[in-house]
Amino acid sequence: MQKRKLGKSNLEVSAIGFGCMGLSHGFGPAVEKHAGIAMIRAAVERGVTFFDTAEAYGPFTNEELVGEALAPVRDQVVIATKFGWKLDPTAERALVGLDSRPEHIREVAEASLRRLKTDVIDLFYQHRVDPNVPIEDVAGTVKDLIAEGKVKHFGLSEAGAKTIRRAHKVQPVTALQSEYSLWWREPEDEIMPVLEELGIGFVPFSPLGKGFLTGKINEDTKFDKKDFRNILPRFTPENRKANEALVELIGKFAQQKKATPAQIALAWLLAQKPWIVPIPGTTKLHRLEENLGAAGIELAAEDIRELESAASKVTVQGTRYPEELQKLVGR
Repeated sequence: MQKRKLGKSNLEVSAIGFGCMGLSHGFGPAVEKHAGIAMIRAAVERGVTFFDTAEAYGPFTNEELVGEALAPVRDQVVIATKFGWKLDPTAERALVGLDSRPEHIREVAEASLRRLKTDVIDLFYQHRVDPNVPIEDVAGTVKDLIAEGKVKHFGLSEAGAKTIRRAHKVQPVTALQSEYSLWWREPEDEIMPVLEELGIGFVPFSPLGKGFLTGKINEDTKFDKKDFRNILPRFTPENRKANEALVELIGKFAQQKKATPAQIALAWLLAQKPWIVPIPGTTKLHRLEENLGAAGIELAAEDIRELESAASKVTVQGTRYPEELQKLVGR
């Protein structure tokens, strides 16, 4: 597996990471603990060194899973986790608001260290920008945690360009994690130029469009009642039917390259910038191997032009998030 550095930092990780969320949260019932551990260790065996989790996934159970799975190889891997939510595990919806107060960030750091069975968090992201706490206070708190040896790198998730600049002045931001894929290209407008200018790495989540770009989801697909795609406008049956045009296009291109649609979607991301590291997640070993195979696919400039030209003719239907969730991004 090739390695990449996240921006100007010295944080070197595998070119494709592993998003652990779906093992515990978001896409239906959590996998059995032993199966989750086996999946994470299978990724390590295949060269993955970058694992993404958060206290909010579960809540808490995903960090515990990641901590146990990676304990035997802790010195060989990079673990990213996140702070910034107010959580109530007893509520039907455990995420009850935002909370990036300095004292809360510290509480989360200590709890995450325990669950992850480690003495340092490699990359600590603010999960969503909290409008009630100046980003300078957030960055300053993480700067202190870095000085204390509890955190190595500071990250932001779904932050807007101005917030990224303000945070970076206080504590250099190593990476931004936001959604980016062939069917969500908004970061190209304002965000990526800022990342390039400041030397910040980019970690796209949902690089396969929450599974849609694999070609395995259509208008008739039924999601588990706990699957959060049920509430996403882009995933209504009628929008799925309309959006299949993009998947068909990627599929045709994949056939020419003797690859799968998922591999082309990931290879396209890797070809955008050398400081981009996507973090697809999966619960299936064959999907893990398929995803990692994308790192070996080289797309020439002409391939990328052809793919983007065709994709630009397809207007993706449906917003990414319902309105209340969309308000939390790009601040």
